[in-house]
Amino acid sequence: MELTKQGHACIVISDGDQRIVVDPGAFTDPSALEGATAVLITHEHPDHFEPQRLRAALDADPALELWTNTSVAVLLEGLGGRVHVVGHGDAVTVAGIDVHVHGELHAEIHPEIPRIANVGFLVGGQVFHPGDALTVPDEPVATLLLPVHAPWSKTAELIDYVRAVHADQAFAVHDGALNDIGLGMVGGLLGERGPGTPTPYSRLAPGDSVEL
Repeated sequence: MELTKQGHACIVISDGDQRIVVDPGAFTDPSALEGATAVLITHEHPDHFEPQRLRAALDADPALELWTNTSVAVLLEGLGGRVHVVGHGDAVTVAGIDVHVHGELHAEIHPEIPRIANVGFLVGGQVFHPGDALTVPDEPVATLLLPVHAPWSKTAELIDYVRAVHADQAFAVHDGALNDIGLGMVGGLLGERGPGTPTPYSRLAPGDSVEL
């Protein structure tokens, strides 16, 4: 299985000729959807979900299917059974790969801003993408995709989250709004300049891949 970073929150998981694209939002190059076998969307925010781009990809490939929560599915009406609604606790098969769904709500941005639905996906029993939440799955995670920067997060919470998940390794996602200075500060606190976690942390640049 191969993991490829595709910019901000988007990653691609490849296994043989299967290619699962997670959260190809507005800050991701549209080419990330080329050759996709399936798409997973964690929630409706535009940096994770770009409806016109997804409709175009689904129109171009009648075999392409998508899994997401109810809120996103409503915004893709008219695509019939190609859009599958999932929720916390579900276990589904996507492009021949087992996917478990964890989480229900987006992290709190501010008490006066209503929280929206958010689901995380554990793909192939290995890679967990939590979307915009710090959901701790009730099963082992080999590779954690860590949202390192958002209006709702602070680095202290990320350190505690990495400790709680206790994955074998963690890679940065949701980092499109950070410059090199910010990436270095967060990376240091999650690594050698921080209080310590049991999980090695690193960052893939957009387009980089790693074998899992």
